Amino acid sequence: MNFTQLNLHKDVLMGIEDAGFTHLMPVQEETFKHSLKGRDVTVQSQTGTGKTAAFLVTIFQHFQTKQSFKNRKALIVTPTRELAIQIENEAKLLGRHLNLTIGSFYGGVGYYHQEMLLKQGVDVVIGTPGRLLDFNSQKKLNFKNIGFLVIDEADRMFDMGFLPDIKKIIRHSSPSSKRQTMLFSATLGRDTRELASNFMNQPVSIWIRPEEVAVNRISQVLYHVGSREKINLVLGILKKEAPKNALIFTNMKRDTVQVANHLDMNGHKCMHISGDLTQKKRISVLEKFRAGKVPFLVATDVAARGLHIDDLEMIINYDLPGDCENYVHRIGRTARAGKSGKAITFACEKYIFNLEAIESFLNMKIPVGYVSDDMFLESKSKGLRFGVNRKQKRSKRKMALPSKAKKYEFLRKKDMSNGADRRRNRSAVNKRTVKSSWKIDRKISKKGNFKQQRSTIEERLAYYSQKYGDKFKSQTQGPTSGDDAIRETG
Repeated sequence: MNFTQLNLHKDVLMGIEDAGFTHLMPVQEETFKHSLKGRDVTVQSQTGTGKTAAFLVTIFQHFQTKQSFKNRKALIVTPTRELAIQIENEAKLLGRHLNLTIGSFYGGVGYYHQEMLLKQGVDVVIGTPGRLLDFNSQKKLNFKNIGFLVIDEADRMFDMGFLPDIKKIIRHSSPSSKRQTMLFSATLGRDTRELASNFMNQPVSIWIRPEEVAVNRISQVLYHVGSREKINLVLGILKKEAPKNALIFTNMKRDTVQVANHLDMNGHKCMHISGDLTQKKRISVLEKFRAGKVPFLVATDVAARGLHIDDLEMIINYDLPGDCENYVHRIGRTARAGKSGKAITFACEKYIFNLEAIESFLNMKIPVGYVSDDMFLESKSKGLRFGVNRKQKRSKRKMALPSKAKKYEFLRKKDMSNGADRRRNRSAVNKRTVKSSWKIDRKISKKGNFKQQRSTIEERLAYYSQKYGDKFKSQTQGPTSGDDAIRETG
């Protein structure tokens, strides 16, 4: 079904054409059946399915055709600042031919510009719960004249502890009979259903199967690899696949710095994003990535939900996530708007036990790929370690802790200068030396070359089976995994 068949206002259709939208996606088609008639809806759908356009087109159509929306506002509540900015950009694109003022309001930045925007008058208000309530308490934003309310990524907001704030916003807004409410969530849990029952006007429930989003259009592959070899495999994949852009996910904030710096030193222009960055820096990094100025971005799960990157070719799960739903949200960054994409996942000895829950959640085995020696590329930054800045109070003032390299150098010099302390200092250095988690690697001589030091996929699977027992064997002997599947994939 095409957008032209919806009998939309001509100015709304012009914005849709500018955005390059032609055919309706499933979530849009099901939502428009009810939302364009003024009905409340609760929509269970993953990100990347076109839900943002579903509620924006509905809002714009009502502004242009319904008298009840005159002098009233639309309020869109989101869990994160990045998502608020993203929705604002898409709203300005879709509504560029409409005489509407659109603005986003979120914390982490100053109040002045947002206050000036409110004074001038805003028709479509997009924001995070904390900043919206802050402006409401200062009587700078009135919820009583809200004619259209959107609660986006509801499950994410509840996970972040925003449920009381959401209820407070709704209680301060107009009654449910005098506003239209749309709620979007990846899962419709107890809190979501309770919110819909108590604060919405007989909403219609819409459900889009997550499997259709996560599996059908995404080519998935799993590589069993040692934690020390993952950076070499990333470099090999980027050289072989040559994607124009890729989003790489790690579980730990410190690893985003490590991976991004290694890639950058090997000729892949790369930046990182995590919760440690300031809001201004995070926005700058995301804008550069979206614009293609930086083709590779390393991120924690702070970027897993709600971020829309056009034409993202590849997702690399550098670490298996501990939350199975995060796996779906991660790979959902690619294959958006009906396009295809590729998701590559590394299973190392540190996070391998997360695999069972993920495959159970997907109701499928992730195809296992054969890891050959030519897929690994030696890093030019081999032996270097990069870390985030950490500070600690000393003598009532902050001093940066010395890096590990400086600590080792200090111990080495002390060891050379003081023969009495030599054995003790050597022991201290050895304790700080990272030992391999692979028993099979320890048996290989350090004099061997790069390829000889790498364990084979069969040895790794045998190691997993010995460590985790029959429970892991059942994961590797299915139709899409195990030795036979590895040979077929290779």
